[in-house]
Amino acid sequence: SPCGADQTCTDPDKAGNKLHDFECACNSDMSIKKTDGPATCDKDECASNPCGMGQTCDDPVKLVSSIGDFTCTCSNGVTAVGSSATCETDECAVMPSPCGADQTCRDPDTAADKLHDFECTCNSDMSIKKVDGPATCDKDECASMPPPCGMDQTCVDPTKTVNSIGDYTCTCMNGVSTTGAAAICEKDECDPSPCGADQTCTDPDKSSNKLHDFECACNSDMSIKKTDGPATCEKDECSSSPCGMGQTCNDPVKSVKSLGDFTCECGNGVKATGAAATCDVDECAVMPSPCGADQTCSDVNTASNSLHDFECSCNNNMLIKNIDGPVTTCSIDECMSMTNPCGMGQTCTEGSTSPTSLKDYTCECANGVMAIGKPATCEMGTTDECNASPPPCGTDQDCTDPNTTGTSLNDFVCTCRAGSGSGSSIGSPVVACEVNECDGNPCGSGQDCIDTLLTTSNDFVCSCRMPKVGMATGAAG
Repeated sequence: SPCGADQTCTDPDKAGNKLHDFECACNSDMSIKKTDGPATCDKDECASNPCGMGQTCDDPVKLVSSIGDFTCTCSNGVTAVGSSATCETDECAVMPSPCGADQTCRDPDTAADKLHDFECTCNSDMSIKKVDGPATCDKDECASMPPPCGMDQTCVDPTKTVNSIGDYTCTCMNGVSTTGAAAICEKDECDPSPCGADQTCTDPDKSSNKLHDFECACNSDMSIKKTDGPATCEKDECSSSPCGMGQTCNDPVKSVKSLGDFTCECGNGVKATGAAATCDVDECAVMPSPCGADQTCSDVNTASNSLHDFECSCNNNMLIKNIDGPVTTCSIDECMSMTNPCGMGQTCTEGSTSPTSLKDYTCECANGVMAIGKPATCEMGTTDECNASPPPCGTDQDCTDPNTTGTSLNDFVCTCRAGSGSGSSIGSPVVACEVNECDGNPCGSGQDCIDTLLTTSNDFVCSCRMPKVGMATGAAG
């Protein structure tokens, strides 16, 4: 049969010229027919999934003549015939809850076509809600960055909810607190005092944002002050040694407001205020002497600004000197002294020129008699002192030795020669021969000459004779 096993085939006209007119009728429903081919008898409407996801589809009569008789059934039993059922879907009924453990989930419309409408409500505050997701219930404002209270303050958020923003508290270390903002803490910069024991500290503004404004005032003078650090109250001007060496410095008031009141005092009592004193300083007056034991020290200028000018002279020869220090060697030949220690007619020999070996020279007579450190006592004999070389009286005086015995020394006589003046001396040359300058009449004719001092040159006086009046000294008038 061209119709198939479940259909009945009928050919109404079997004439040879009448082909393709057979008819197939469904055995399940003879009203379902088709000409010239098999009829479509069965149709399972559930095969096209008309119910959609989550529903069960059932087509009880799978015939094309019973289209629309399929049934859609929801998982909760709700059914619909010929179309998809309207199932209820509670989005909050899943585990775990889409809102979380600390929130309440509610689905206001559980219709299958109403998804993502569930609502999460904070258990801590039911007014805090969010649709289609967990709500933000907690907010610890103290955990924000930067910290809302700032340094050195304690922050406390009592509720930690988003609908109570600004209820956090900032508390200072001294107990001062503020809600919803950083506290203005009092900070006394003078506790403990940064000024020191001899100063008073004052903090005019103890606000935490007003630092480094404390003031230190000197207890000795409260007008001396400094901000943000200790004041300079005392100043000992003597600490810088303004007086210099050899003077005593005293600062009676060691304050920066009394500068220049220090006193400098010399060892001899001379004082000056505000500057070094001008002291007399005898450099030789120190012990031990700067020249040493065998020398004489002399300070020609004892002014304090005239130092290092003292003079050292050898005691055994005062002509040997040195300035600002001892003479290196005071060696001297005693036989070469200005006065021959042996006297006329004796030979002097120095034993040692060391300054520590004085009076070790030897005096020797012409006859060989000697003595150490003093003139020898020569034996009797003839000793004409005028024959000594050089002549004892010099070249312009005559020498006479009245007693030429060896024990009669230093008795020679020096006499001024004729024409060089007059005068005599025993044992030494005449210091100055007397000369009468009026000899030879230097005043000329008609004038008188008078020589008042015979030992002085050009001191004669010429006077005119009467009746001519006049007078001249040292020359003719």
